Amino acid sequence: MANLAAFAYLVSGILFILALRGLSHPTTSRQANRFGMIGMALAMATTLFIFSPPSGFGGVLLILIGLGIGGSIGATIAKRVPMTSMPQLVAAFHSLVGLAAVFVAAGALYSPEAFDIGVPGAIHTGSIIEMSLGVAIGAVTFTGSVIAFAKLDGRMSGAPILLPSRHMINLGLGAALVLMVTLLISTQWTGWFWLITLAALALGVLLIIPIGGADMPVVISMLNSYSGWAAAGIGFTLGNTALIITGSLVGSSGAILSYIMCKGMNRGFISVILGGFGGDDAGPAASGAGDDRPVKRGSAEDAAFIMQNAGSVIIVPGYGFAVAQAQHALREMGDILKDSGVTVKYAIHPVAGRMPGHMNVLLAEANVPYDEVFELEDINSEFAQADVAYVIGANDVTNPSAKTDPNSPIAGMPVLDVEKAKTVLFVKRSLGAGYAGIENPLFFMDNTMMLLGDAKKMTEDIVKSMD
Repeated sequence: MANLAAFAYLVSGILFILALRGLSHPTTSRQANRFGMIGMALAMATTLFIFSPPSGFGGVLLILIGLGIGGSIGATIAKRVPMTSMPQLVAAFHSLVGLAAVFVAAGALYSPEAFDIGVPGAIHTGSIIEMSLGVAIGAVTFTGSVIAFAKLDGRMSGAPILLPSRHMINLGLGAALVLMVTLLISTQWTGWFWLITLAALALGVLLIIPIGGADMPVVISMLNSYSGWAAAGIGFTLGNTALIITGSLVGSSGAILSYIMCKGMNRGFISVILGGFGGDDAGPAASGAGDDRPVKRGSAEDAAFIMQNAGSVIIVPGYGFAVAQAQHALREMGDILKDSGVTVKYAIHPVAGRMPGHMNVLLAEANVPYDEVFELEDINSEFAQADVAYVIGANDVTNPSAKTDPNSPIAGMPVLDVEKAKTVLFVKRSLGAGYAGIENPLFFMDNTMMLLGDAKKMTEDIVKSMD
């Protein structure tokens, strides 16, 4: 039976690896999701029916009832949540993973016999270390994800909340955690376990509140990594191969993604992990109402005429595009332009939106062809040859201040070179600052025409004008 379980867990682990590999490209992402779901179903079935709880069928029934309730809630939320709220949903789910790690660690602490890791007061040293790491990382993930959810959902200010001497407080809590873990290992007093939990819960809050809303995409991927390592640590405690493999995959891939996104935003990876250490001005400033300088304003009819007479158009979607749910109108506009002989491409900044891949998912939902969608490094050189750059709901990711102003909060961040296009059509609700809280000089350039209004309505009006 043990060999059968090991084989089943190995198969589920391979399916998880295939899922992660497939998610690297839109054309294989659907199949990748299927692999992941099959792998998780196999791992759960193996755990339930090969390692049955001591209470027998009654225990299995209770677990199945819990799975049914939780699965129903998850499915209902997933069906109803709009794409613009997906980052909040991801943060909320990460918090549950962290909380689950805390509960499992507590169960192993009080009933170690059930996990074959010793007896109360005499738990195997390796297991108590794994348990300590799992509960600490899990607790940090829980409260950190709750704060990230509150910031993303507007229930808490997106601006950095900077406590006096916060770095010293964080360092002190970190040192206290190391000391308490050492004492738990040597004494196995349950009180140390709960003190570790409380300290880690506080540390999760303190690490995330100083991070500004503009850095939230990095925070989401970072918390994803934390949840994976918490799961892996508990997997070692339980001796569960599938949990170890899954947690390690999530932890390592989340850390790599966080590094890539930090590079894409010109943020220090270590500084973000440590709660904005050394980056007091990394978050958004107070959003202004915009500059008093004159801008060139246009209408949907103007935009339609310019684009239909262009040879090439590069479309740059951003968070405002996601909020307006303009993907279907945008695809219709793109189809009309292609029918008129215009070359249409989509440029995606790695941190556009509020989570990795936010724009790609929206465009895929509208059935925009994958071969028309390009990442920043693949398309940036083409703006200089483009007749039109159609910027819809993006701001900070097109702000040339990142290249010209060394004092800007986004200085050094790679941005899309839309200002090099012959004409820039900029769709935005107002001339106000973006999420990073800084003015965009692109609004006032001679080749920019501002199309002020809701992204979806403006695009729909442009489509009507093209008929």
